[in-house]
Amino acid sequence: MAIGIEELEKRKAEANSRADEHRAKRDVQNSEVRRLMDHRGALFDELRAKSDEARAHREERDRLNEAVREAKKGREEGNQKAALLSEKLRELRRAHDVRRGNVSLWRLLKDLEFKHMTSSLSKEAEERLIAEMQRIQRDIKSQEERFKKDPEVAQLSKDLEEAHQAAELHHKNVEEFAVAAQKNHEEMAKLYEEVDRLRREMDELQAKILEVRTTSDEEHKAHITAIEEVRDIEKMLFAAKRKLPGEGGDEVEGANVEEGLFARFKKGGKISTEDLMALQKGGPE
Repeated sequence: MAIGIEELEKRKAEANSRADEHRAKRDVQNSEVRRLMDHRGALFDELRAKSDEARAHREERDRLNEAVREAKKGREEGNQKAALLSEKLRELRRAHDVRRGNVSLWRLLKDLEFKHMTSSLSKEAEERLIAEMQRIQRDIKSQEERFKKDPEVAQLSKDLEEAHQAAELHHKNVEEFAVAAQKNHEEMAKLYEEVDRLRREMDELQAKILEVRTTSDEEHKAHITAIEEVRDIEKMLFAAKRKLPGEGGDEVEGANVEEGLFARFKKGGKISTEDLMALQKGGPE
């Protein structure tokens, strides 16, 4: 059975329509790929910025942790120095202490104060006790003045105060550096969580891009196939029209092309130059 020119024109229009439809779908898919890739690029820029920020927080945290260690070391050294100086001052005080027998004035005073509070004394005995307590207090005051005027004591007292101040300053730094390090650690952890979330989102986008790109490639192939079909039909139309009477060729029976050739074309075969020559000569033998 032969296929007429009218039928070929109809099939050409249908192939053109399919080509346009596949091209439109391909363009939509390509547009979606570009949109997804732009989104992925924006996510990558955000991920890189957050990664850099997280790295900065990590480096600052590590620097502060090192500062904490150094401050703790300084605090320990200050405390040790203060303890050593305190012991030296105690030794000097013991050397300066005035004793009555083997009892220090401070101990005697405390004993008399306790006796005054707990004993029932006559007026005269109480007056003597108070007078004795006052003498001891004067002796203690005099002893303390001599102690403070001792150059070695004065220097040790100054060194002890400086050691206490240094230890206190290091202790303050330990607390401040530790708080700052913890804050940087928390910020770093929060940013790395964001980085992980962005990375997962990018992976999902990449999978979607591949999926859409595959669909786009399929639509493109279908578009190309339809375009090739249009071109092959045009070849067949060209050959068929050359067989019409009065068109510069010999008269032939009807204005048709062979169904077999079209069937081969529909199955994926190509219309060759030999096929066209055969059609122009009157159809394949």
